[in-house]
Amino acid sequence: MSEFVTISLLNGVSYGLLLFMLSSGLTLIFSMMGVLNFAHTSFYMLGAYLAYTISGLVGFWAALVLAPLAVFALGALFERYSLRRVHKWGHVPELLVTFGLSYLILELVQLIWGRSTVPYGLPTQLQGPLFTLYGTQFPKSRSFIMLVALVMLASVWLLLTRTRIGLVIQAALTHPEQVEALGHNVPRVFMLVFGGGAALAGLAGVIGGNTYVTEPAMAASVGSIIFVVVVVGGMGSLAGAFLASLLIGVIQTFAVALDYSGASLLKSAGVVVTEQDFAYPLLSLTISQVAPILPYLFLVLILIFRPRGLLGTRED
Repeated sequence: MSEFVTISLLNGVSYGLLLFMLSSGLTLIFSMMGVLNFAHTSFYMLGAYLAYTISGLVGFWAALVLAPLAVFALGALFERYSLRRVHKWGHVPELLVTFGLSYLILELVQLIWGRSTVPYGLPTQLQGPLFTLYGTQFPKSRSFIMLVALVMLASVWLLLTRTRIGLVIQAALTHPEQVEALGHNVPRVFMLVFGGGAALAGLAGVIGGNTYVTEPAMAASVGSIIFVVVVVGGMGSLAGAFLASLLIGVIQTFAVALDYSGASLLKSAGVVVTEQDFAYPLLSLTISQVAPILPYLFLVLILIFRPRGLLGTRED
């Protein structure tokens, strides 16, 4: 039992930290600009594909730096020449233009790299197990995801709270006129924030693409779960996104590994269950079968009992 708990906890934390890397950029963009970017996971996919191409030319470690920088540039250009033009018209045009961008990126990815999975593999340094626990090997790739996510969290927190740039960014959100009067270019600040959020998604794609799979469907596969993380954690709360990512990652990982049906759980709890009861669909479903919908059930509960999210403070 201790083996199952320990290994599942490690896998859940590593998956949760990857979710946090994805949701952190979306959270930053929303908290700083009030824009809910529907194309965010498309930047994640773009980071994976660019890293695949760059790693084939100059190696994975160079791609770890260059691919997020390229995604940063693309995100900043999109904000400058597209999103900024519709910002004054409100949230609905912003949602529509980012929604359109997600389809545009998907078509471009399929046009350039094809519709099938690309062989984006791990570098030799990240192949194999990091350690063996209870006879089960824990891979280096998942450990690397955990390390990068924690370093990224510390870097973003220090940038926003301990540097002049972070103070300007936060001030530009609440008092843009005063910040502009002090000589700062507020539109440029927002452009850099959007590009930075896209770069964080691209970084997640670089290390997530070779750990899992790099394919055109990878953006859609994590798109809905990322919005669940952001809402559960609290719109605009980086700490909330971190907590929600870990909770959802651990819950899903444990649920996938549990092969107990509803009827067997009732039976173990002392409830009299006959063989005919196992034929009912709801009672015959196993926990692993309902694991994909658990985050959405969690979302519904949060919206009912705590609409702001776990650590959310944003009013609008």
